[in-house]
Amino acid sequence: MRMRQSLSQYELAFEQEAATERMRRQQLRQRAVNRSRARRMNRVEQRGKVNFGVLLAALTVTVVAVTLIMFEVLAWLMA
Repeated sequence: MRMRQSLSQYELAFEQEAATERMRRQQLRQRAVNRSRARRMNRVEQRGKVNFGVLLAALTVTVVAVTLIMFEVLAWLMA
């Protein structure tokens, strides 16, 4: 009788430990997914900032070039 009770307690403890381990693995998996998502969002944000900087620089260079060319042509026409 005592052996059966002990065996049943071991089985119950094993089942509880297995359930705890499954839950822990699921939580670890979810944390990894969240970290991956956060890293991807950071990369997209950084790339957006770089793209915006490049666009701003290109527009600035274009404005300066067009202004200079426009005044050069105007000076050439007036002369």
